[in-house]
Amino acid sequence: MEVLRSFSSASSCPDVYNWTSSSSLILEHYNFTGRLHHRKPSKRSVSAITLLFLGFSVFIILENLMVLLAVLFRVRLHHRWIFICIANIALSDLLTGSAYVVNICMSGDNTFKLSPVLWIFREGLLFVALAASIFSLLLIAVERYATMMKPVHQKSATKTYRIYIMVVLCWVTALVIGFLPLMGWNCVCDLRSCSTLLPLYSKSYILFALVIFFIILLTIGALYFAIYCHVRSSTETISVRSRKRSLRLLKAVISIVGVFMVCWGPLFILLLVDFFCSSRNCSTLFNPEWVIAMAVLNSAMNPLLYSFGSLELRKAIATLLCCCCLKVGLCDPKTFMSKETSSTSGSRHSSLRNSFSKVRNLSTSPQPEPKNVKKTRLSSTTSCLSASSG
Repeated sequence: MEVLRSFSSASSCPDVYNWTSSSSLILEHYNFTGRLHHRKPSKRSVSAITLLFLGFSVFIILENLMVLLAVLFRVRLHHRWIFICIANIALSDLLTGSAYVVNICMSGDNTFKLSPVLWIFREGLLFVALAASIFSLLLIAVERYATMMKPVHQKSATKTYRIYIMVVLCWVTALVIGFLPLMGWNCVCDLRSCSTLLPLYSKSYILFALVIFFIILLTIGALYFAIYCHVRSSTETISVRSRKRSLRLLKAVISIVGVFMVCWGPLFILLLVDFFCSSRNCSTLFNPEWVIAMAVLNSAMNPLLYSFGSLELRKAIATLLCCCCLKVGLCDPKTFMSKETSSTSGSRHSSLRNSFSKVRNLSTSPQPEPKNVKKTRLSSTTSCLSASSG
């Protein structure tokens, strides 16, 4: 019933949802929760901490954009489910970095210049990014569990379409959960139910979001524990090579979940404290900047975990950087051409020497016909050179 009353608050406060509404409402909520009294004095110039956070956010955006482009355009098997999930996580991390930039630019003195709708939208972007990240981790866990427990041979196109549908559902659900306060579940008309950490957010919404996230994280942990037990117990049914490959992939994915918990855990704890603590009584809630920055740090760690865990992705990222350097003009194409020429000439010399050594036995021992002849493929550097010269 409380949720229904929260949604019906939109009709009782029609001025709140006006884009030209004054910022006196935000000032009133900050004053009631104690955030206004404990705010640091504003400076005319941009502080070094703000510049550090902005540079960190731009680095996150560029880093995840590089991973996303590498998966889409440089990975040969980008339609595989694991690369679709990696691209999905990179997209959510890209949104996290962008939302953090928006949050920084609209903070400080600009906070009280915003309308309530813009303020709620500013904070909702981070909730959408958080929900998308958690749902992406759940998607990887579910697909990994389905592959390991029920290795049913099905068409790759069918599985790809299913992954795409689940990715779309992840983002739709994340948008709905993140923007519930924008739809009416807020404390704009009820100061007593307001959060201290987010003065326009209702404490009931924060508890709802935390319960959803904790249930999903517990489900992810249970799925990976079941996968680990299955791999450990199936030593006789699967080969040693496939078992090692499964364990390696399992460790990589568990490391991603572990880093997520380390980075976002302090913010989850702070939100729990916010729910159970009354306004003006908890001093730890008045300066959450570093806790939020630690949560955003997860978006910078994920691309490193992908690149360390996948050789194909490392090659794709290196190829993308090589092409970008060549097109911008930071690298000389002649250098790469000389390296390619020297490597190919060396390989030709060694192949000629081996062929001459085998000619002597050609008449005595007949040569078997090759079974599988692989077609020669241009290297990534050569393809970049041809693209840049064209």
